[in-house]
Amino acid sequence: MQRKIKARVRSQRGFERFPRGMPIAVFLLTLAVTVLAVFAIERAEADRARALTKEAAGSIAAGLERRVASYTAYLRAGAIILSTQPTTSADDFHDFAMQYRLREGDGGSEGITWAPRLALADVPAFERLRRSEGAPGYTVHPQAAPGQAFVAPIAYVEPLAEHNRMALGFDMLSEPSRRHAIQLAIVSGQPAATGKITLIQEGDETFRTGFIIYMPVYAGGDRQRVKGVLASPFNAHKLLAAVVKEQGAHDLGVALYDGAPRPERLLGEIGGASSLKRAYTLMFEVAGHQFTVAVEPIRTAMVSTMSILTLLFGLLVAALLTLLASFISRKAAEDGAALAWFQEQASIRNSLTRELNHRVKNTLANVLSIIALTRRRATDVESFAESLNGRIRALSATHDLLTQSEWGTTPIRAVVAAELAPYTQDAEHVIELQGPDVELAPNDALSLGLAIHELATNAAKYGALSTVSGRLRVYWTMISAELARIEWIERGGPPVPRERSRGFGTELIEKIVAHELGRPVELRFEPEGVVCVLITPVRKPVAFRMRANATP
Repeated sequence: MQRKIKARVRSQRGFERFPRGMPIAVFLLTLAVTVLAVFAIERAEADRARALTKEAAGSIAAGLERRVASYTAYLRAGAIILSTQPTTSADDFHDFAMQYRLREGDGGSEGITWAPRLALADVPAFERLRRSEGAPGYTVHPQAAPGQAFVAPIAYVEPLAEHNRMALGFDMLSEPSRRHAIQLAIVSGQPAATGKITLIQEGDETFRTGFIIYMPVYAGGDRQRVKGVLASPFNAHKLLAAVVKEQGAHDLGVALYDGAPRPERLLGEIGGASSLKRAYTLMFEVAGHQFTVAVEPIRTAMVSTMSILTLLFGLLVAALLTLLASFISRKAAEDGAALAWFQEQASIRNSLTRELNHRVKNTLANVLSIIALTRRRATDVESFAESLNGRIRALSATHDLLTQSEWGTTPIRAVVAAELAPYTQDAEHVIELQGPDVELAPNDALSLGLAIHELATNAAKYGALSTVSGRLRVYWTMISAELARIEWIERGGPPVPRERSRGFGTELIEKIVAHELGRPVELRFEPEGVVCVLITPVRKPVAFRMRANATP
């Protein structure tokens, strides 16, 4: 049986040496493989998302260009029509707008406006004209800046929706971005777009950000005779929403920037792509101005469904493998414990044999010493037998205590109480035991028991325990971490004579006990009673316990 367990323990040595580490290592290894698989899946998903995002960015940019280009075509057509007319009235502009079926908010455009180019001296007459055409309160605003020779106030706007009326009379040369685009359009003769501006139309300021495309109108087609500009304002948020809806890109975040993609250049966004953390950006040109579209996938979850399933499966496999490893580790630990138990039992048997031999020899040596000293002092067979019987009983009482403690440590109080037990049955004597809990080694307890027996026997015959008024006090203290001081004090007994013969008890205490304890014994016969001071070692259990780590 022991050989089989040895072979099994050798085959499971890693699990037996690391009962907790092996299951944890199996779990971590399986988890690492699972995490790598999830990482590979997520990386593939990210590559796929980037490819789709790049494709979507191109489609959205093309959609933006297409929608803006359709209005640019309206502006070109309008410029040709208006350039052939000597004057432009409200009816003429309305007819033009209806001809091209311009609708409010169609694809992000707020419509189309006409702004004539006027000298400052012509402004009052123009205001009167517009009021006479049915626009009461029409006023060119804001006031022209010093040195400004011309103004370009919005005269007409189509469709004439309520929110577009706010733009009537606004001088588009009064604002730098608009003025720059108008001048560029006039010089080039081509449509020109502004950068980021806030539209004049009513509405939430958050959604009034956009840009305007201008187309110059020349009188009779002569570039030297600028008649005015046609303009189409675009609401960036509405424009993006229309293109996103058209492309079906509802799971994407889209942002439109004026030029470089920087936060301060943001025109509008759908789905929160302005963070630019994982956005794909694409720059395109509209009416001579650079714009950038940023597209970012909207993640509804931190990881994909496939990654979650892979992770759950990996965790399940890791848990099962960990349970299996734990079972093997537990079995290996049980086999190791069984093998250790067999080895320990063999060691205990050997130790018990050696210890029994040693203790029997010590006990026999003590008995032989007691017999020799008792015989030397005995006057007859009866006294010899009585003295020998009492001392053997003292050894037996202490042995009983040691047996109860399995030959471990024995308290000083228990040793003293066992030897004084015959004298505590009646109330004639006052016996006081006092001291801390101190444990003695087996041999030291035997020696102390012999000494207390001899002192008690002497006190019963001649000392404090021989009279009714006698008092006995035994107290002990620790004088160091390794030594205890035990003091025996008798009072109230017969006076102790100065001249007295040395008995066996005195020699046993001063020779045998002192030798066993390794410390001299102080024995004083004072007139008031006997005083005995013993110094006994207090040893740690590991110094003498045979089976300190034994398992039952």
